[in-house]
Amino acid sequence: MNIVITGAAGFIGSHLSEALLKRGHTVIGIDDLEHTTNRNIKEDNLKNILGHPQFQWNSTDLLKIDLDHLINNADVIFHLAGIAGVRNSWGLSFNDYLQANVLLTQKILEACKKSARLKKIVYASSSSVYGGGSGPFSSEESPTRPISPYGLTKLAGEHLCSLYYKQYGLPYTALRYFTVYGPRQRPDMGFHRFMKAAILDQPLTIYGNGQQTRDFTYISDLVEGNIQAMNYKNHGTVFNIGGVETASVNEVITTIERLSGKKLQLSYLPEQPGDPFTTRGDISFARNELGYHPIISLDEGMTEQWAYISGLYGNEVASPK
Repeated sequence: MNIVITGAAGFIGSHLSEALLKRGHTVIGIDDLEHTTNRNIKEDNLKNILGHPQFQWNSTDLLKIDLDHLINNADVIFHLAGIAGVRNSWGLSFNDYLQANVLLTQKILEACKKSARLKKIVYASSSSVYGGGSGPFSSEESPTRPISPYGLTKLAGEHLCSLYYKQYGLPYTALRYFTVYGPRQRPDMGFHRFMKAAILDQPLTIYGNGQQTRDFTYISDLVEGNIQAMNYKNHGTVFNIGGVETASVNEVITTIERLSGKKLQLSYLPEQPGDPFTTRGDISFARNELGYHPIISLDEGMTEQWAYISGLYGNEVASPK
């Protein structure tokens, strides 16, 4: 199949691109490298696929181009592009989130509705749509009450997909990701920050008391969930995509100290606005409908990410104490 991936140079997009190419698909990857603070990392993410004969690369701002020619020949679209992160979505930055997460989604859906060939658009949503107040588990039937502007924009994207499905029959499936980790994780995300601090002997700030828990999803499990959603015959559906187990921030730090063989230099500050105290996804619907079965344990996944982070920063001179 011909598959378009927005955000293809990112953490998730690059892994998904590789997996689809290995399955024999043709992949058109789109990302904007000119307006990113992590260009070197994104370029490194693409190193395994840029020369692949079935991979077509486009570095461009999706908001500024005509999407029709890219989408008209696509069988499937994975819409991963956007701005992630809860803490930076407040204040003036909200306009950036609105552009990247809402207006871009609407633009892509407008182009998709003209395509007679399109079989599926898979929309990347987030557990942030729940807001952390759904009890011990969040199911797809739990209330969606975001507590951050970021979560609000992802929920708006879901609603746009639903509108285009109801009005134009647009074949979509939305996936609510629960804290994805693994090699190539963004530098602003927890595991990346924690492991980098351990390698470079840098102080590390923890927001809250460290008892916050997250449902951690390893990247290869998430990729499989996306491919299963691509092949899902029904449309207009939302699924939780979570991992094998949950852990607290303090438990994660203990594991990193074991992997690094050193104690982290920790300081604790108050919780940040928009951060839920706990996330835990009920994935029984995805198990039953998609055949989604995550298999990577947190210990196994963190060991893989530690090897990746060590490769990124192992040659840097440690910061002076």
